Amino acid sequence: MSGTADRTVVRRWSRHPRCVSLARAELRTALAGWGLSEWEESAVLVLSELLTNAGQHARVSPGRKIETRFRPLGDGVRIEVHDASDVPPRPREPEPGACGGRGLVLVGALADRWGYGTRRGPGKVVWAEFGSVKLAP
Repeated sequence: MSGTADRTVVRRWSRHPRCVSLARAELRTALAGWGLSEWEESAVLVLSELLTNAGQHARVSPGRKIETRFRPLGDGVRIEVHDASDVPPRPREPEPGACGGRGLVLVGALADRWGYGTRRGPGKVVWAEFGSVKLAP
């Protein structure tokens, strides 16, 4: 069986909101191909939150892309969203009745692990893992 590195799905997206649905479709296809469809509902929702956050909050130069990486890990999956902003993600308590602000709380509730770190080049990576995975970021 081949290693996970050659099975990683890497795509680049503009900050346009329609790219979120395109990225979700890519993740669904990858999960089905890896036999990991049981993670689809949670993983797609987490991807939506992370990619939407990157598009809304990563204030970067025009033309910069947001990168997603999906990688199978044993019986689970790792999702990464790379952007060119150095500002770390911060979960917050939304005001009662607020329409937004719950994304990272939702990520924490659905993913087995999540976090962020630096990456090669400018910016950061925000990641989430699903499944019985004990892998360091």
